[in-house]
Amino acid sequence: MNLTDFKNTILPIKNKLFRFALRIVSDPAEAEDVVQEVFIKLWKVLEKGEIIENAEAWCMRATRNQAIDKLRSKHKRVEALDDKYDQKDKSASPFQMASMKDTLQHIKNFINQLPEKQKLVMHLRDIEGHTYKEISDTLDLPLGQVKVNLFRARQTIRTKLLKSKIVELG
Repeated sequence: MNLTDFKNTILPIKNKLFRFALRIVSDPAEAEDVVQEVFIKLWKVLEKGEIIENAEAWCMRATRNQAIDKLRSKHKRVEALDDKYDQKDKSASPFQMASMKDTLQHIKNFINQLPEKQKLVMHLRDIEGHTYKEISDTLDLPLGQVKVNLFRARQTIRTKLLKSKIVELG
């Protein structure tokens, strides 16, 4: 792969890799470092003449591994999603906007309480929009395990959200 192919094929996914790394390391500077290190590794692999069938899946897996290594070396924990992922509805009333923001904060807190695999599967599927197969390749999990983790994560969040709304309303 030459530099032009690299720019056309790999660079368009840099933001996706950054968001994924950020989800794991919770620090924008560290997430940038992770992505840069992944690109360097990929370039070295391609320079050796190795063939990568699915470059995006390879990069996602490498990003996951690099981010986890960075976490282990720093002894940090994964924290909440940044507010830049919040989607605001301009036509909503102030009450509705406050309610949506509160609900989103509950969901973020519930996601952070999930087991690590469920958290990562949910991020890749519901935030990044990856297919089950891509998630399976990225996280090195069987396809059935991806579906089970996603189902359990969604079920847990749904249950906790309903319980929190009952407590708030009751």
